[in-house]
Amino acid sequence: MVEIGGEVADGWEPVREAFSRNFRDHGEVGAAFALHVRGRRVADLWAGDAVPELGGRPAPGVPWTARTAQVLRSVTKGFTAACALLLHQRGELDLDAPVGEYWPEFKAAGKERIPVRWLLSHRAGLPALDTPLRVAEVLGWEPAVAAVAAQVPAWEPGTAHGYHPYTFGWLVGEVVRRVSGRSVGRWFAEEVAGPLGLELWIGLPPEERHRVGRLVDLPAPEIALAGPGGLRIRPKQSVRDAYQDPRSLTARAFGSVESALDLNDPAAQAAEIPGANGIGTARGVAGFYAALIGDGGLFAPGTLAEAMGPAADGPDRVLVVNSVFGHGYFRHGPTSPMASPASFGHPGRGGSLGFADPSLGLAFGYVTNGMQPGVTGDIRSRTLISAVRDCLARQDN
Repeated sequence: MVEIGGEVADGWEPVREAFSRNFRDHGEVGAAFALHVRGRRVADLWAGDAVPELGGRPAPGVPWTARTAQVLRSVTKGFTAACALLLHQRGELDLDAPVGEYWPEFKAAGKERIPVRWLLSHRAGLPALDTPLRVAEVLGWEPAVAAVAAQVPAWEPGTAHGYHPYTFGWLVGEVVRRVSGRSVGRWFAEEVAGPLGLELWIGLPPEERHRVGRLVDLPAPEIALAGPGGLRIRPKQSVRDAYQDPRSLTARAFGSVESALDLNDPAAQAAEIPGANGIGTARGVAGFYAALIGDGGLFAPGTLAEAMGPAADGPDRVLVVNSVFGHGYFRHGPTSPMASPASFGHPGRGGSLGFADPSLGLAFGYVTNGMQPGVTGDIRSRTLISAVRDCLARQDN
């Protein structure tokens, strides 16, 4: 039995039980979970191995503690989007202006009329690169930005949408840099994470390196139940085919960076890869989303409306399923289950998830180092969401 650290408020014990069940039933290795409801943190939990032994889980490694941070994969996109939306809120960035007004090199290959908001809503047609980036190019920023600026769109921009796994971060991050004069990681640190005291980074400071756990790949559970109906979470054949066909837009999008990039490498963690390498704690993720929706929080009502959208809805040319996006954030739906139709946030490939729900006053942060196959959440986050919903229902009754 895994020892669970942390605490939950009275009435939230089922959340602790669900967190424990993920270790017992769903292959969890190391994880943390934090939950805010109506301005109060009601759950703060951690357990398992932060640095499991390579080659398998049986031998214990370094235990997860209250201070353990972890690579968050695409949860990072929610932080990156907030930088752009806050610049818009301050009157420094016009979401309807052509990207080329801020970034002249972007006008290449017929992209002169693409507005900033299409970058945020995955409608720019730039999910993949004709030539995958080498590790040195990813770590260096300028080569990656030059590649996306030169890229020919995969479809006519604005006519469809498709998830931009890596390129989202360079597209939005470079706009932030051109407008503010600061890198997206520095802007996020100085304007968001630092002032709010959040343990979140896009570009890890060297003094925090010792806190970071290790990502480990896990197989998907043979049977994954998503709720009382016993829904089996298993991708459609068309989805599996898209990922396995190296010529497909799906495979090319997720292959925009060569496979040698290792997010456990300190050099990769120190770089700014704002679509994929944010690092933080569950407390930090939940605190970030609580700040977006709280009274006097980061987002003014109009900015919150932009974040939530919906700005794109329907068939996703990369994920090969229907998806719904606001500006920078997934919306709740079958592809990205959260708490209610009002939820918005971002999952990370492998399992981590952060989101807010303004209607429930809820902010959710789940961080894991056990990378199960999948892009938009898995049985572990769904187990926690189900427990949260059950607790809310009991309290409302």
